Amino acid sequence: MAEKKVCEDLVKERKKCTFNVEELTRLIDGGEDKTMERREVEDMVINAGGLSTKDEVPEEYLSHKERYENAIRKASRLFEVFREYAKTHDTTDAFSPTNKYRVSFGVVKDISPFMLHMGMFVPTLMNQSDPDQVAEWLPKALSMQYIGTYAQTELGHGTFLRGLETTATYDPSTEEFVLNSPTLTSYKWWPGGLAHTANHCVVVAQLYTKGVCHGVHPFLVQIRDLETHMPLEGIKVGEIGPKLGFQTANNGFLGFNHYRIPRRSMLMKNAQVLKDGTYIKSKNDKLTYGTMVFVRVLIVTDLAYELSRAGTIAVRYSAVRHQSQPKPNEPEPQILDYVTQQHKLFIGVATSHAFRVTGNWLWNSYSKVIKDVSKGNMDQLPELHALACCLKAVCSRDAAARVEEFRLACGGHGYMASSNLPIINGIVTATITYEGEFTVLMLQTARFLVKAWKEATTGKVKTPTVSYLVEFFKNDRVIWENTPSTMIKGFQAIAAGKIRTAYETLEKHVKSGMDYEDAWNSASVQLVNASEAHCRAILTEISWKEMVRLSTTVSPSLAQVLLQLAELYLIYWTLEKRGDHLMYSTITRDDIQKLQTRYEELLALIRPNAIGLVDAFDVRDEILNSTLGAYDGRVYERLMEEALKSPLNAEPVNQSFHKYLKPLMLKAKL
Repeated sequence: MAEKKVCEDLVKERKKCTFNVEELTRLIDGGEDKTMERREVEDMVINAGGLSTKDEVPEEYLSHKERYENAIRKASRLFEVFREYAKTHDTTDAFSPTNKYRVSFGVVKDISPFMLHMGMFVPTLMNQSDPDQVAEWLPKALSMQYIGTYAQTELGHGTFLRGLETTATYDPSTEEFVLNSPTLTSYKWWPGGLAHTANHCVVVAQLYTKGVCHGVHPFLVQIRDLETHMPLEGIKVGEIGPKLGFQTANNGFLGFNHYRIPRRSMLMKNAQVLKDGTYIKSKNDKLTYGTMVFVRVLIVTDLAYELSRAGTIAVRYSAVRHQSQPKPNEPEPQILDYVTQQHKLFIGVATSHAFRVTGNWLWNSYSKVIKDVSKGNMDQLPELHALACCLKAVCSRDAAARVEEFRLACGGHGYMASSNLPIINGIVTATITYEGEFTVLMLQTARFLVKAWKEATTGKVKTPTVSYLVEFFKNDRVIWENTPSTMIKGFQAIAAGKIRTAYETLEKHVKSGMDYEDAWNSASVQLVNASEAHCRAILTEISWKEMVRLSTTVSPSLAQVLLQLAELYLIYWTLEKRGDHLMYSTITRDDIQKLQTRYEELLALIRPNAIGLVDAFDVRDEILNSTLGAYDGRVYERLMEEALKSPLNAEPVNQSFHKYLKPLMLKAKL
């Protein structure tokens, strides 16, 4: 069959590109070898027998039950393909930031019911189990004999882990823990794959032994029979129902009725319970939360990828779509030529790059800290926790705003499910609340910042990401110049000023006689603002420095484009936070106007490379799943092709006409 012709608009756009698209693709992937590996995996999956990446009937038309069953069918086949790949390839990179396995979005359009198996269940077994447990459990988990999830959040408690109600009470007479859900609110609620997919889960519960509660600990729990898949006696499990997104994630609920598990089902790398019930305390309680930190770290690069998918769709559509007639008797221009459209789109593309390089930096920081922890050095854990909290929170909210803007940039067609923007929107929006709700995470970072400010009063701080506090301790106003370095200093000054103000407000409330936690609550709006400002300082500094560093490793033509994107990101947020900069620097109205002019210049400079930039994300059509964003630009043909797949178009007259409309019309004649 002859290849379908590429839209002439995209042909022209691709000729304008000033840099080597393949060079940028390799940079995004982390090197030529990584690009080759990713494409090999994509080819393998997309061409695998019995694994069509396109359903004859789009899944949006299926019932809730049918969508899950379809997702399980495809996810199971996908795992078989990956298992074959793993026999001849190293797949340990699956637990690090990589786009290599994101071809799964070309198989299960929404979220795989296995997402938490590989994303949280397996990593928890790897990192929280002792060596004997790893040897026993991990092979079964990796082979999918144990299909698992991570059951932490409850109906009544989420981010507040100390409030979890599920209990695990040790019985030394049988050497067993007794798991129990004492209240309705103690039921586990939300874990992906829990409802009908998983047969095991890591359960986080309050550990009781010898009449003493030792706080939350993880346990490996079998919940279904391995042969029949029936829930085991003492287990109540099911699905929580439709959601804004994640329709195929198979999120579930789980309750225990005095359910017994062996003592060795407790994950014992850190804390232990001996046969007689003696509790051996972990060297650091925060190690129990290692999986959450791991996931929060990875979320930043996950968001970068979702922005690349949404950006590819919106930018390509904007090159194909022609609208309005600003000049009489001239053709309708591409909407990509409107500066307002460029303003909507290019910051999202720049943000994807900013999040990717910052996410990689965060992963490297995480890896170093975990290596230090394994040697007994836990000094950097608080800083890592604070970083993971605020970056996950701020990046998730920013990404949701950018994806929504991408959708709006596509007008009415972006509202179509076939654009795939609604599903991407649902995926990104979910990140704001899972693995730590936005405000709660910001307040956790704030606790670290309050301590850091106390250290700054002595003239030094122990951790590098807050070292700027000392510089701005006595003078929090920056002498302004319209340069990247000054903009970064400006964000640091804003953060220092807001941390100081929040700290002083907290102290004032305490001195007035308030209990500390009441004072904390009263100052919490300022504390959240301080955490966001700190995160902006991190994002602007790291993204700029990393993009500058990367620009020295590539061709001059690509380096120029990378620096334009990095500068656009910096100026965008400087203009967005101009009020804060006015408070904490000597910036003037004239400076702001010059920045606005430079911002518009950058939009114009990026414009010829718009299609090249999204082509460089190298997201295949099968993974985009979009009528608006395909490489060939056949937007209108694809929209019609998808519309004709609607079951309502299977017959010229729907039966409802005879049942309801015709009687209604007949009554109108009477």
